[in-house]
Amino acid sequence: MSAPGENLRINGDRLWDSLMEMAKIGPGVAGGNNRQTLTDEDAEGRTLFQKWCDAAGLTMGVDTMGNMFARREGTDPDALPVYVGSHLDTQPTGGKYDGVLGVLAGLELIRSLNDLDIKTRHPIVVTNWTNEEGTRYAPAMLASGVFAGAHKEDWAKAREDADGKSFGAELERIGWKGDEPVGARKMHAFFELHIEQGPILEAEGKDIGVVTHGQGLSWTQVTITGKDSHTGSTPMPMRKNAGLGMARVLEKVEEIALSHAPNAVGAAGHIDIYPNSRNVIPGRAVFTVDFRSPDLDTINGMVAQMKSAATTICEDMGLGLEFENVGGFDPVTFDEGCVTAVRNAAERLGYSHRNLISGAGHDACWINRVTPTAMVMCPCVDGLSHNEAEDISKEWATAGADVLMHAVVETAGIEG
Repeated sequence: MSAPGENLRINGDRLWDSLMEMAKIGPGVAGGNNRQTLTDEDAEGRTLFQKWCDAAGLTMGVDTMGNMFARREGTDPDALPVYVGSHLDTQPTGGKYDGVLGVLAGLELIRSLNDLDIKTRHPIVVTNWTNEEGTRYAPAMLASGVFAGAHKEDWAKAREDADGKSFGAELERIGWKGDEPVGARKMHAFFELHIEQGPILEAEGKDIGVVTHGQGLSWTQVTITGKDSHTGSTPMPMRKNAGLGMARVLEKVEEIALSHAPNAVGAAGHIDIYPNSRNVIPGRAVFTVDFRSPDLDTINGMVAQMKSAATTICEDMGLGLEFENVGGFDPVTFDEGCVTAVRNAAERLGYSHRNLISGAGHDACWINRVTPTAMVMCPCVDGLSHNEAEDISKEWATAGADVLMHAVVETAGIEG
């Protein structure tokens, strides 16, 4: 297939305006967004996206996990579609670009093709995957995981949030449960644009990250059980302090991750202490240990080390201990052909670029299991993400969307 000409560009101003318009839905308290999955705000964001897709002449399909698929027809009715997209849901204190950029850049490339009256042989489908973030419902990338066969749909829909509300019930409540079977769609390829969520591109002055691999991750939920008791009247030797046990385990998590640096990371971001009262020694601590590495043996080794250390700590302190694997996926190697299309696009357009390993999980990591897949990344200020201060420039967004369009269009094939 012939490559698109270097003068083929998206409308950067229109993409930026769309990002700012979507950011008005579910505003955060500090300039970012709180548009968690399956909330009223998520529903409102989906409705706006559908409105824009309708205006661009796309036909919308929605599956039973709420995944949205907006299709632009190709000239060959038998050609499998090229898919592009990401997610519209955010962290509770999320930024305006994480995920959203990938969905709206997909929409923008369609708008730009419409403006230029360019037709492709393969259809192009812009996708919004449900519950990528995994904050309200663990694990992350839940609906793309069901689509790729990594999770059972019934299991996913039974997942509950902190208030005991199930995924399935909330999906129905907000009105975005479709009737299409999950995973029934066949794909020619999938591309996802995302902010880097790390500092490398900005630090090195690169416009584009060509993502060759994705780190694997393991989420282990740890529950430590002690005994609630009064902080003032319980003698120190008689305490069963679950909070202290957790602190000692987290020290070990840090040591384990550092011992495998620079090719591994580890921390606990989700922590609950019970009863969480100022004058009560914690009787229970629940936290999730997140280990990541591009090497599967390293991940498994770190988890084993953590479990061994936690067992010793809790036995010495007379505390109860339970482990539950609440999420994870193996390291990913993206498709060589799709990666090459991204790299060629950056070079054709004159953007500086470098190879990257994604430190974060993305829907593309699951979709890579069922179709050739690649990712494009653009810089973000100070590498900051999952924070309301997350920031990118219009120029970075435009460059990423330009490369995305060229990779998608080259893969979909220009007609005429």
